[in-house]
Amino acid sequence: MILGVNLATQPLETHRRFRVFSVAAGAIAAVAFVVLAWRVYALRQAETAFRLENASTSREIERLNEQREELDRFFSEPENARLHDRASFINTLIDARSFNWTRMFMDLEKVLPIGVHIISIEPKQLNGQASVKLVFGAANDEAKNKFLHALEEQSGAFSHLQLVGVRTPTQETSGDQVIIELTVIYSRA
Repeated sequence: MILGVNLATQPLETHRRFRVFSVAAGAIAAVAFVVLAWRVYALRQAETAFRLENASTSREIERLNEQREELDRFFSEPENARLHDRASFINTLIDARSFNWTRMFMDLEKVLPIGVHIISIEPKQLNGQASVKLVFGAANDEAKNKFLHALEEQSGAFSHLQLVGVRTPTQETSGDQVIIELTVIYSRA
């Protein structure tokens, strides 16, 4: 029979705690490694998908740029440029004829107070709106102020009022105390 006798001067030390903590730390490190490896794999997959989408978008942009250049070449040909100019001219005529000038004069009449009369009107068509240069005479400052206030605040059709000039009449027989030039934008809305 063999007996296990410890003849050493110090008792036998067990490294059980060290082994348990080492195994636990190794397990945690292994789990962290797997999680990080999965994250790296997912990021690489996302990067690959992004690169493919980016390449597809770049090809689409190149294709659209080529189409635009082809259309620019087509429209820059002399025959097509003349056709474009003619179409623009005809569209301008149609737009000018479709503008309701009678409605504009009726709107102007609604805001015209007593003591103010229109001397001249110079309308110009600009992108669906009319830029109107008005020259009007006023019998007194009160009538002038009423008209300017009515154009700015009461009328929804007239906007962007800009005063061009104020002068006194040259003839004493006109009855006007002051003559005012201004520009307004008349909108169809």
